[in-house]
Amino acid sequence: MKTLYLMRHGQTLFNELHKIQGWCDSPLTELGVRQAQVAARYFTENRIEIQSAYCSTSERASDTLEQITDLPYARLKGLKEWNFGRFEAESESLNPALPYGDFFVAFGGEGEQEFRKRIADTIFDLVSKDPHDTILAVSHGASCRQFMRHWAHTSEVGQKGPISNCCVLKFEFDGATFRLLEIVNHDFSSIDG
Repeated sequence: MKTLYLMRHGQTLFNELHKIQGWCDSPLTELGVRQAQVAARYFTENRIEIQSAYCSTSERASDTLEQITDLPYARLKGLKEWNFGRFEAESESLNPALPYGDFFVAFGGEGEQEFRKRIADTIFDLVSKDPHDTILAVSHGASCRQFMRHWAHTSEVGQKGPISNCCVLKFEFDGATFRLLEIVNHDFSSIDG
């Protein structure tokens, strides 16, 4: 049995400015760096020894990962956030009502099922091939949510609210199936500015 810790990146400039951020990127804020450091303490305090690490090719994900571990890591395009097409870097107020479905396809973005398959296939492939038992992958909010949805039929744990910055989703993997065991949203009250 393997354990996957799937984590969202820390707060970014676009998060702070309420801009749509998918394939476009923006840097972590100071708060985002401190959030990642709080998440790092979660792993330390729970004596979780990460044996291998991955992140999306977005800098916000690799910068978050580097606050968690000194391990060498692989950056994978398949872990990137939803491609929102021409809505990238625009105001979040332009987002349609949930669920998004195929809304962004007409604007050069990804459809929901296409995006979900990309994330699910990427994570299944990397965990299946990785020889280690404890794996960290830093990705994005919608990416984490779509992976949860893909495996919802095997899991009793679910989350209705948003996946906050640096949220950690703990999955077990038996070689064929992922099962969500726990959702960890950190307490950032001591660092929120």
